[in-house]
Order: sequence, then structure tokens, then C-alpha cells
Amino acid sequence: MFIKSDPAGPGAYPAEAAGLAWLAEARGASCVTVHEVDDRHIALAELKESRPTREAAHRFGAALAITHRAGAPAFGCPPEGWSGPCFIGRQPMPVGDWRGWGEFYADARVLPYAERAVERGNLSKAELDRVRRTGDLIRSGIFDDDEPPARLHGDLWAGNVMWTATGAVLLDPAAHGGHRETDLAMLALFGAPFLAEVLAGYDDVSALREGWRERVPLHQLFPLAVHAVGHGRSYGVELLRACAAVDALAAGT
Repeated sequence: MFIKSDPAGPGAYPAEAAGLAWLAEARGASCVTVHEVDDRHIALAELKESRPTREAAHRFGAALAITHRAGAPAFGCPPEGWSGPCFIGRQPMPVGDWRGWGEFYADARVLPYAERAVERGNLSKAELDRVRRTGDLIRSGIFDDDEPPARLHGDLWAGNVMWTATGAVLLDPAAHGGHRETDLAMLALFGAPFLAEVLAGYDDVSALREGWRERVPLHQLFPLAVHAVGHGRSYGVELLRACAAVDALAAGT
């Protein structure tokens, strides 16, 4: 077994276990098995890492589409049956029940972390105002569509996908209801192996909407804002660049 024993806060490991169970219920992407969990530790099945392949990446993309398609009751909802706090990495993550994606995304996934980045000295107050203006655009609903809430991993960077001999396995979720393009944008942001094959497999099962590539900076605001809190000024700079790209995208709609 692989044991973690340095929780981000009370409830962090039970939240992780609830997220893994919720994702596994979709019978899509494989998730690491939880053997035991409490507030102080989580014991997971030990996985043997293997080299990713194009074929495994394609299968992973198809499986991820099935996970997303399992859906969620609302944007921002926590894993089913979990009523405690949620986290992304070591940062608290707001959860709740939002009907509109734009309002949820601006107010619960971008601005809380941008504000904490100011407290850490990784954004200035003037730069926070800049992020808030982009948040206002998103909150207005300009990017909302008819997509129902997807069942997201929520922290789907390459380090939370372990490649084994039988395929990709999901680790360390920040599971919640959101827009499926957010998970895909996280994979792109941090360089998943064979990403083109992952996306092709995904598109085979659940066709990506027109313009999704142009919306990648929009969906990367969340992980960039989170990283601006705990990983330095460079992520604050990247957050501002993504805001500029989102503003330009809005101007062209």
C-alpha cells in the first residue's frame, strides 16, 4: 500500500476518497483504489508505473469522456454523499450549487485564488482588479452553453495521471461538477504525454464543441489561479496572460 499522512486540513483525505469513489462509479477512467482513510492518513493501492503509449492514451481519453458524461447535479457540487470541506492540492476549494457555469467559475474557481495570490505577494492589487474584470465577463454568461455539469477530476494535470501496464489511473482528485473542457485544459497546461491521442480518444466518445481550442485559456484560469497562490509570481504572470486571451475571445464573440 501507498500511505499519505500529511493532510491539507481536516477532512482532506476523506474528501479525496469520496472523490475517487464518485469518479470510479462512472465506470470510465480508472481510479486508484482506497484501502482505508481517516483525517490523518489515506492508504491507497500501490501502482507500478509504466511508459505511456499512444494506444493507452487513446483509451484514457475515451474513458475520461465516459467519466465526464456521468454528470453531476450542479456546477460546483461536491462528490455525491460528501458534505465536508473540499480541496485542490493543499488549497481549500469552494463547493455548492450553481445553476450557471460562468457565475460558478468566476466566483468559486478563479477569484478566490486570485485574492489569495495577492495575500502571498504573487499578484498586485491592481493586477487583481484586472482579473476581476475578466471575472465579470465570465460571470455575465458570455461563455455559458447548454453543456450539463460534467463529473470532473478537477486537478487533472499530468502528475495526477499514473500510467501503468494496464493503462492510465487517476490520482489525487479535486472532484466536483464543472465544465468538461476544464479537465482537458489542465491536461494541456501541464503537458500530458500523447495529449493529441488523449483528445482523439475523447472526441471519439464525446465530440468536442466547436471552438474548444480557443477556449483553453478560459479553462486554464482555474489551475493558474491556484498555482499563483502557492507556486510563485510566475503563475500570477501567466494568469494575467490568460485573462488577456479570454478578454480577446469575448471581444470576438
